[in-house]
Amino acid sequence: MITFESVRNNPEVETYIKKSDETLIALGYTEHSFPHVIKVAREAGNILQTLGYSPREVEMAEIAGYLHDMGNVINRIDHAQSGAIMAFRILDHMGADPEEIATIISAIGNHDESTAVAVNPVAAALILADKSDVRRSRVRNLNHATFDIHDRVNYAVEQSSLKISEDKTAITLDLTIDTSISPVMYYFEIFLGRMSLCKKAAHKLNLWFHLVINEQVLL
Repeated sequence: MITFESVRNNPEVETYIKKSDETLIALGYTEHSFPHVIKVAREAGNILQTLGYSPREVEMAEIAGYLHDMGNVINRIDHAQSGAIMAFRILDHMGADPEEIATIISAIGNHDESTAVAVNPVAAALILADKSDVRRSRVRNLNHATFDIHDRVNYAVEQSSLKISEDKTAITLDLTIDTSISPVMYYFEIFLGRMSLCKKAAHKLNLWFHLVINEQVLL
């Protein structure tokens, strides 16, 4: 039975994550390297753990979160699907159980908003963890004068948290945004599709999804 740590320490996985981020650097994207995939892995696992899913489902969510962006090494377009195929090869070679491989690769293959569907709880947790990772430290462009809208919105986020309510009926993405850098409307302009997807993913986990920006409930 493979573990999150065995996947994290796999040299092939490390190489593909590094090379994927190099591709995205060339394309001008925000950070998609180890800080992002580790955060997504931990957040996805924490969501399922908080909701009482089994330790094995929690670990599968962590594995899916860690591997989810490898497909960018091939191309940004359809990176979810190509990444799922890459993950299949790696996990199969590591001797993973076919049932678990199927769950993990279906989550990876369904995480990008252009084609995403929360097909199972692991996929739902991955979607919520990935789409909520909006933060200043993901911006690599240090020249504010050349910020595009994605740079501006990410850089404007001073604090970000994803929390499940104590009664386990709702999950809330709570953001603090410096509106002198980016109006709240810019966030909606580029992330409305992601927030809609988060609502559907939360529903898969029997949760309501809420978005709070600067203490104002917007969804």
